[in-house]
Amino acid sequence: MSTSANEFGTPRATHITVAGDTLHVELSDGRTLSVPVDRFPRLAHGTPEERNNWRLIGRGQGIHWDDLDEDISVEGLLAGRSSGESPSSLRRWLDARQAKRS
Repeated sequence: MSTSANEFGTPRATHITVAGDTLHVELSDGRTLSVPVDRFPRLAHGTPEERNNWRLIGRGQGIHWDDLDEDISVEGLLAGRSSGESPSSLRRWLDARQAKRS
C-alpha cells in the first residue's frame, strides 16, 4: 500500500519572502522553510521587485512568479528538490530576458 504526502495533509504555503539570497516559505503547520535562491536560477536572476511579485497557486500547494515564469511546489521544497530546468532552457530564458531589456 502506498500513500501520497497529500493524504497526510502536506502543509501549504501561507506567505513568501525573498531576503538576500534566501527564499523563506511560511507553511500552514507553523514551519518556515529557508532555501538558497540559487537552487532556482530564475529566482537567482530576478530583481528584488520580480522576486517579490509572487502568488500562491493551488491554494498554497505552490508559488508562482509571473515576472520570472517560475513555479515551485511546497512538496518539492519539502523533498529538497532544486529547479528541474535544463541549462539550455535557462539559456533561452536568459537570452529572451536580455532581448526584452535592450
